[in-house]
Formats: sequence, C-alpha cells, structure tokens
Amino acid sequence: MNIEEKIELIQEGTLEIIDIDELKEKLNKENLIAYTGYEPSGKIHLGHAVTIMKLKQLQNLGFKIKILLADYHAFLNGKGTVEEIAETAKYNKKCFQGLGLAEDTEYILGSSFQTGSDYTNDVYQLATLTTLKRAKRSMDQVSRHDDNPKVASVVYPLMQTVDMSALEVDVALGGMEQRKIQMLARENLPRIGKESPVCIHTPLIHGLDGDEKMSSSKGNYIAVDDDEKTIKEKIRKSYCPQGELEGNPILEIADYFVFTQQDTLVIERPEKFGGNLELTKDELYEIYGEGNLHPMDLKNAITKFLIEFLKPVRDFMNSDQ
Repeated sequence: MNIEEKIELIQEGTLEIIDIDELKEKLNKENLIAYTGYEPSGKIHLGHAVTIMKLKQLQNLGFKIKILLADYHAFLNGKGTVEEIAETAKYNKKCFQGLGLAEDTEYILGSSFQTGSDYTNDVYQLATLTTLKRAKRSMDQVSRHDDNPKVASVVYPLMQTVDMSALEVDVALGGMEQRKIQMLARENLPRIGKESPVCIHTPLIHGLDGDEKMSSSKGNYIAVDDDEKTIKEKIRKSYCPQGELEGNPILEIADYFVFTQQDTLVIERPEKFGGNLELTKDELYEIYGEGNLHPMDLKNAITKFLIEFLKPVRDFMNSDQ
C-alpha cells in the first residue's frame, strides 16, 4: 500500500487531520507511534470504541500503539480517589484488549512517568507560556462544568501536552473534545524545543438520550461489555425520532460501527410491514430521512448487530486473561 492509499484509509471516519502534509512525511519513517489517552473514570462505551477502531486501523498500517491510562488526569478531573482510579484503569485495559487491539499494544499509567524531573520541568516551562484563559478554554469539553474551577483544571492540559512529547508520539488521536488541548500542544511544544505530533480527530457519538456526547457520567451510553439484555433495553429506550438524521445516536452507531464492518444492514420486518430490507448506508439514510422506516425496526437491527459485534468483549471480560 502506497502513502496516498494509507492517507485515504486514515481519513475514513475522521473529522480532520492536522495536518495531511505532515502525516505524509511521517509515513515515510519507520517505527511510527500513535497514542490516545483515556481517563480511567468509568465504563468504556461506544464513544471510546470509535477511537479504538481507528487505533486498530493504524496498528494494521504498522503503527506502534500506546494507550495512556491517564490516572493522574482522572484524579485532577475529580473522577475518584487514587485507589478507585487504579481499579478502573485495570478494567479499562481489559476492555481495550477485548475490543481487539494487538497484543503488542503498550498500556502506560500516567503516574508511571509524570513525576519525573524532565517531565515536571517541561510542565513548568509550558506554564510560563500558556495563559490562564487559554488553558481553561482548552478544557471546555473535557472537564465537568464547575462554577468554581480548581487549579487542577489548568494543570491538566499542560500535562496532556507534555504526555505527547514524553511518549514520543508521531500521531495523537482523540475525539473532537480533545481538539483544543491538541492545538495547544501543537502550538507550544515547539516553543520548548519539542516536536509536535500530527493530530487526528474522530467524531463524538451523541448520547442515547440525544445529548451531544455519550458519557458514562451521564448514563447515556452503551458499554462495550454490556450484556445482551442491557443492550436491548438501552437501545429500545433510546432517542431515535422518525425521519430525523442529525443528532440521531442510532444512525450514528450504524455509521461508525455497522458500515465500517460491513456493506449493508439487514432490517428484519414482518411481511405485513413490508418485509425485510437490506440497505447500504446511503439507502438507510434516504429511507429513514423520508420517514419510511419505523424507528423500532432500525433499533432492532442495530441491537442485533451490537450484540454480535460486542460479543468478543463480553467473552474476554469473562475470561481469566
């Protein structure tokens, strides 16, 4: 596969790559490293799985994958005690393994390197270069809303910036909520003599309640290790207005998961309601947008797909590995 073909593949399912020319240059290198950081703060859900699917793709293209289990970040963001976060990190790692990342994926606890003298020195340098306003703004979509924010909320983006340098990453992958921090990193890392990574941003999935973001703290998610009964119940209750294409979490699941794995989705219906349909992505959006497909028929098809798609995760979580 040549570089142009790799670029085209990497662009699939992403909202932006900053920037393409830099990525082309990096693809000429050997031993490329891509990373994503996750706060160990709750259930791993389909929102996380969007980035994991992209990491798997990069892995198949020859990238070494590093996953930062950002325990100190979770602590700074008020996600629990150090002990609670440590247990959640173990659970998170097992979920990522169950989603099919290769065995040579490197899982790194933030606390394993974030107290070193070089790391701390870089954070201090960034602190002298970053305005309070810019640091706070970069956290808008990452931290919980707080009318009386703590100092931790502005230390967080400085640490995340240094993480990218400390882990020697070529590509930093994240959802769009990470964009402001990643742009801060691209701007300021060169100012302290460090190389900035290419940044790839994937879309956010709406919550099952129609909220703009699927989140474990809001309870509006499908966890990757949910059992079959739970998946059925959550999808049954989910927001999926007939004829609505924008902000529809069920259609987004079809987009980001079904049609990245297969070309068509089978909608099973009794003959009296029109019989079965086998639809491509474009056909699904057309027929649903016209109001000619009942939301429950779509939900049933998505439920069936997710139960099978997430089965390897459930099996892995129940194993002794």
